[in-house]
Amino acid sequence: MTPLLSPPGVYRPQSDTAVLIGALQRDDLARGRDVLDLGTGTGAVALAACGAGAASVTAVDLSRRAVMVTRMNCRLRRARIAVHRGDLFAPVRDRRFDLIVANPPYVPAETEALPRYGIARCWDAGIDGRAVLDRICDGATDRLSEDGVVLLVHSAACNADATVARLARAGLVAEVVDRVHVPLGPVMRARRAMHETRGLVEPGARSEELVVVRAHRAA
Repeated sequence: MTPLLSPPGVYRPQSDTAVLIGALQRDDLARGRDVLDLGTGTGAVALAACGAGAASVTAVDLSRRAVMVTRMNCRLRRARIAVHRGDLFAPVRDRRFDLIVANPPYVPAETEALPRYGIARCWDAGIDGRAVLDRICDGATDRLSEDGVVLLVHSAACNADATVARLARAGLVAEVVDRVHVPLGPVMRARRAMHETRGLVEPGARSEELVVVRAHRAA
């Protein structure tokens, strides 16, 4: 299959993308379900959900360029995916979904200020890496169907236990369902000294742990 279009300024599918898609496909979570992909980037996860038999797929991204390239990638693959530009749940505030997936920005940064433009917006997520992740945890319940599932991927550097606890406070039962070690990417390598100082990674670390958190409504 032709590789996804991925122009400058749009997050290219990487290890975290593959880990999230693997979790989605392994448990056949998309089949027959209405799926929401937050922060779609190139549309890789949305397209994987479509290919896995989703009843419908909706993709959202704040970046105009990401929305444009996702639409192009869908068109090239003749995939029927609704693509919206907006801030997380804002474009779908009147809908509920059976599966919400996200690979949000999660790299701990120098400051709490989030980039407004440029490629760094794809990964910078405040001092603890949770600026976007926490908003997804807080908002997912209102957009989730009664038997819906949330599936999130992020680095263990921004605390998987905090994600589980945040989802629990939002009324969801959550657990870590995957842990995968991958080599540090260029952004994490560039910030390794800062992350070591904060105790987010081990001294001299060459790899990071990615986690997939799955959640559903409490019984």
